[in-house]
Amino acid sequence: MTSTEKNKTSGWKRSLIEWSVIGVVIALLYFTGWHTEVLGTLQRGMLWTGLFDADTSQVTTTDGPVLTSQDYQFELLQTNGSRTNLSNFKGDVIFLNVWASWCPPCVAEMPTIETLYNEVSDNKNIRFILLSMDQEPQKAVQFMQGKEFDMPYYFPASKLPAEFQSQYLPTTYVISKEGKIIYKKEGIADYSATVFMQWIEEMAER
Repeated sequence: MTSTEKNKTSGWKRSLIEWSVIGVVIALLYFTGWHTEVLGTLQRGMLWTGLFDADTSQVTTTDGPVLTSQDYQFELLQTNGSRTNLSNFKGDVIFLNVWASWCPPCVAEMPTIETLYNEVSDNKNIRFILLSMDQEPQKAVQFMQGKEFDMPYYFPASKLPAEFQSQYLPTTYVISKEGKIIYKKEGIADYSATVFMQWIEEMAER
C-alpha cells in the first residue's frame, strides 16, 4: 500500500470515528432528554442578538379576530387540580403563550417571558396564561419548578378554541380588554425587550 493510500485509509477511519462519536453524543442527548435543554440554550443565545425582539410595530388595535362568548368558556386546568375558564380573565389584557416542555424554542424564550412577567405583574390589568401542551402534565410541572419560574401556567381542560390553534410551538397571543387578538407570534421571540414591555403596559392602560 502506498503512502497516499495509507493516508486516505487513515483519514477515512478518523472521519468514521468522529461521526460515530457525534452520533453517540446525539443519541445520549435524546435518550436522556437533554437535547431540548441544549438546543434551547443555543437558541437562547440567538435571542441576545436582538434580532428576535417581539415586534409590535405592525400591531393595530382595529384589526384582528374577536373572541366569542364560546371562546371564553375555554377551560383551564390549574396545577392544584382546580379548573377555571378564560372568562375569568375577561376585561384584562391577556398574554397567552402556548408552549411545551419538550419544545426547544419554547424553552429558549421562557426566561424572557419570566422577565416580562416580573416587570409588569404589578399591573393588575395584565394577566398571564402559559398554556402547556405537554401530554404528561408532570413534565411541565417539573420544568417550571426546576427553573423556579413564578409565572402562572395551565393545561387545556376543554377543546382549544380555533383562534388559538396553530401548527407552531411556541405561539403567543395578546388579547385586548375588549377580547380582540391584537398580537400573534408563531415561533420564538424575546418578550423582555423594553419596547414590548412598554407596548403591553400601554394596552393595559387604554
